Amino acid sequence: MTIDLDAAASFLAAHGRVLDQRRFEGDAAAILAAVDGYRNPDGGYGWGLEPDLRSPESQPACALHALEAMADAAPAASPHAAELCDWLESVTLPDGGLPFALPVSDPAGVAPFWANADPSRSSLQITAFVAAMAHRLPAVAGHRWLARAGEYCATAIRALDEAPHALVITAALSFADAVGDPDLVERLGRFVPGDGVLRVAGGTEDEAVRPLDLAPRAGGAARALFRDDVVAAELERLRKGQQPDGGWTVDFTSYSPAAALEWRGYATVRAVAILRGDGVI
Repeated sequence: MTIDLDAAASFLAAHGRVLDQRRFEGDAAAILAAVDGYRNPDGGYGWGLEPDLRSPESQPACALHALEAMADAAPAASPHAAELCDWLESVTLPDGGLPFALPVSDPAGVAPFWANADPSRSSLQITAFVAAMAHRLPAVAGHRWLARAGEYCATAIRALDEAPHALVITAALSFADAVGDPDLVERLGRFVPGDGVLRVAGGTEDEAVRPLDLAPRAGGAARALFRDDVVAAELERLRKGQQPDGGWTVDFTSYSPAAALEWRGYATVRAVAILRGDGVI
């Protein structure tokens, strides 16, 4: 299997955010400098760091992407990682979960599911995604917020008695994989078919979660859910997803022209990272 890394770099140079160009290049200091451009004085992150949530306010979804960038920069440590966890603790609800989104001041370019979210209700989806990413940062391993979020996620996963939305399964598995809990992985595996393809209710006609969305990390606990031939086929599918312009696409709706390109840049960095993690490149 081969991909054209030069073409991917050219796509990002033409269309990608500075942050994704830096993540692709892998320069830790440059990654941390780029993500700091989205930081707010309260310690959180906003300003469209989540491409379909373009309002300036700090948001849990933007914290997810900030933590991802910080994890990409490891072992270099961001001086703002603990402050971000402090901010997350400040918006955590009494049960230990994060709201799906906080109120936005300007809904321009903001997806309805973000703009209309209930800030008083905890979301397993966003809490699990954010906590999973935070577990990639040793610098915040002992933070009180992460412990609270972890307890919330584990309790909520164990309480599932029927299949939740495909994106909730994806988020919950990312958490179970990050903490290396085979019991949580097994519990969630009840909701995952052998081919690992879960249609996304309410999404586009072709939108689906696939095995490398559910278990992107080679050697991770979640990979045990899939046979080797299933993973191999998905890696080949991902490789073939590189477009003539050098980038990858997404199968979900974007809510502004800027977001559409930004998601493609993000997907390109992600595809290369997964293929590299599996030793394909």
